[in-house]
Amino acid sequence: MSAEAAALSHPPFETINAEGKAPLLLTCDHASRVLPHAYGSLGLDETEMRRHIAWDIGAADVTRRISALLDAPAVLSGYSRLLVDYNRAPDDPTLICEVSDGTVVPGNRGADAAEFARRIARYHRPYHDALAAAMASLRQRVPVPALVSIHSFTPVMKGFERPWHVGILWDRDPRLAEPLLQLLGADPAIVVGDNQPYSGRSHVGYTMMQHGARAGLPHVLIEIRQDLIDTHHGAAAWADRVAAVLGRILAEAGTFRPEHF
Repeated sequence: MSAEAAALSHPPFETINAEGKAPLLLTCDHASRVLPHAYGSLGLDETEMRRHIAWDIGAADVTRRISALLDAPAVLSGYSRLLVDYNRAPDDPTLICEVSDGTVVPGNRGADAAEFARRIARYHRPYHDALAAAMASLRQRVPVPALVSIHSFTPVMKGFERPWHVGILWDRDPRLAEPLLQLLGADPAIVVGDNQPYSGRSHVGYTMMQHGARAGLPHVLIEIRQDLIDTHHGAAAWADRVAAVLGRILAEAGTFRPEHF
């Protein structure tokens, strides 16, 4: 199979519920652990490809369920984050990682400018073009919709057991982040991280900045701990929880207006 044919053997994104009526677009940047045939396994075995380094475990399941619960359109990535990180800017050197959580990725070692350009053109750009198109379509029905990016995080990183059940990542726009922190935090059984275990004020939130902040749209990134959503039952429970809170926030906020913070 040629490289070009391999690039087309699996779509770089999936759009679901495109005509959803909710004033909300969902994204899932690390939905898949699939790799194009031309890249093989990037030199990794199946055990490594099932780990969090290859995808956000449970995030796609949660995204699909929230999409159905809220009747919201969603765009999900089609390939593994090890091929290209959809949530990084095209000029970010970590767009193609050579080492992830201590695991060397042989197929990414020495990737040159041409390889970066190739993966951006075939996989990264089509996904973000699809997000832009989905948002443009939604804005024909809702002038100022919200953008919510669904992710998941590993329970243990570098020996540290992360105590949070869910993290709310944001930069300056409080319109979704603050009520999410308040409402989720009201449950004594949940430990909620404010810009934990990652920070929305760093380079990890390219999607929400590119498709939310730049247009003045309310936006947030939600991280759920993977051991809570690695089963369909767990994913369903957390989708119910997040959808209920988001639905309440959107209903109470009414109509947003573009704002740059």
